[in-house]
Amino acid sequence: MSRPDYTNDDRFDGLFLQIAHQTQGIEPLLDTLFSFLRRKSDFFSPPGGGGDIETGSEAAIAKVNEVVKKHADIYLAGKRKEEEERLKKLRLKQKREAEAKKKQAAAAAAAEKSKEGNDGVIEMGEDGFDISSGEPASTPAAAKAAAAAVSESNADDPPAAPKTEQNENDGKDDDKQEEEEEEEDNSPPPIGNGGTIDGKYVWTQTLQELTINVPLPENTRGRDLNVIISKKHLKIGFAKTKQ
Repeated sequence: MSRPDYTNDDRFDGLFLQIAHQTQGIEPLLDTLFSFLRRKSDFFSPPGGGGDIETGSEAAIAKVNEVVKKHADIYLAGKRKEEEERLKKLRLKQKREAEAKKKQAAAAAAAEKSKEGNDGVIEMGEDGFDISSGEPASTPAAAKAAAAAVSESNADDPPAAPKTEQNENDGKDDDKQEEEEEEEDNSPPPIGNGGTIDGKYVWTQTLQELTINVPLPENTRGRDLNVIISKKHLKIGFAKTKQ
């Protein structure tokens, strides 16, 4: 049977707790212990039962110092281990916080980069207004009024007359006259048939076509642009290679 580890033996804790409760202090407790050793054992006697009595006392003091130092070392080792565990947990917490901040900074940088990448891109909806910011840049009141006027004009037109040779000739003459008038009319289109989106583009419209003028930096070439035309949207921006 192996010898118990008396440095961590808790079998006598109850007994020592009773003694400590009755003595009410460390020194009285130690006095009780050494009193027992002095009265009921040969702890202070010389080794071998003979020799100088002072030699026995010195040996007893040396033994007590040895045991006290042993338990002091055990205590200090335990405290150092606790401190190491505390510092380890603290470093782990700081590392996690630093990683979380790094991820937040990376996400913010990516969002800012994505925002910068969309600068200078114009996206137009089917109503002819800028929708690249998610909202119309201005209220198209003039365009709606013009559209309403065109609809009313079409509704008031008289029914088409029976097609005859004379009507066909008249229609051809009218078309020719209108084409000549359009060629001669170089004045700007009415304000009601267009609009200006400050800093982005100017647009005008007629019954036949829609014209959009986008200001570009000097020396801009066609390959520097990225133009996407779909059924309901027109998107104009610089290609990624444009510096």
